[in-house]
Amino acid sequence: MTRHIQQTASGDRKHVLVTGANGFQGGAVARRLAAEGHTVRGLVRDRAKAAALPAGVTPVHGDLADADALRAAFEGVTHAVVALPLEYDPGTVTRYAGNIAEAAHRAGVRRLVFNANTPVPDEPTPYAGFETRRLAERILLAGPVPVAVVRPPVYLENLFSPWNGPALVDHGILTYPLPADRKVAWMSHADLARVAARALDDDVPTGRAWPVGGAEPLTGPELAAVFARVLGREVSYLPLEVRVFEEALGRALTPGTAAGVAGVYHYAASSRAPGLLAPRPADTKSVFGVRLTPVAEWIRAQPWGDRSW
Repeated sequence: MTRHIQQTASGDRKHVLVTGANGFQGGAVARRLAAEGHTVRGLVRDRAKAAALPAGVTPVHGDLADADALRAAFEGVTHAVVALPLEYDPGTVTRYAGNIAEAAHRAGVRRLVFNANTPVPDEPTPYAGFETRRLAERILLAGPVPVAVVRPPVYLENLFSPWNGPALVDHGILTYPLPADRKVAWMSHADLARVAARALDDDVPTGRAWPVGGAEPLTGPELAAVFARVLGREVSYLPLEVRVFEEALGRALTPGTAAGVAGVYHYAASSRAPGLLAPRPADTKSVFGVRLTPVAEWIRAQPWGDRSW
């Protein structure tokens, strides 16, 4: 962080557009960039949600489907960090990615970071959660703007949520839709933000996708053991059937969105993908030079007692 702030102080102040900045991942990225002294705009589709943007982030109204509004949002921007919403229709994703690529090019953006928000297997799959992100990556990487793609695995914040928090705190049960033996390099939103901010720097190579992850790949029982040690109580891991997970998502989201999200876990739980969610921490550190947060440190920092999820 010191090195990066010194770069900013010496004249490398960026003017960055962040999509999804009123959400969890985009908000963490926007917060990080603003703290580093960059000028940050947060793209919001709903003007009423502009109040949810982090302090120091200027709202700009636009929609990824509206090419004209997106061009206006990009005016004067030198860098961008973009992610797609939970949209898994190939035609819609093609339009979103094409509009981003065109708006960034017209604005003269020097570097763009695309957060795929998921790993993407080398082989084609039947799951839209992977294939639409592969499609967006292909469109953005083929454009004239230098693009670095980051592919995080699963976020630690998924555990500090209304779906996981109560069972953890009240019953000592950690449940997730992955087999007990599957290694996962759980990543915090703050670590994602560190990686995305660094990927905007000129010394990080563009033109490719980088699998990134957290500090320590852990199985479900290993993760539960860390929780038990930090919380000072017994915690056990309970694998959740992906089918049950998808059905629960379908009650909160549209069936298509639920299927898109759950498809990632269907594939990750299969024998074809034992290492998909566990990129080597050393690779993330060597490429981006960031400190990755140990899981125990992240657990200690969450306000489990006030049930704020």
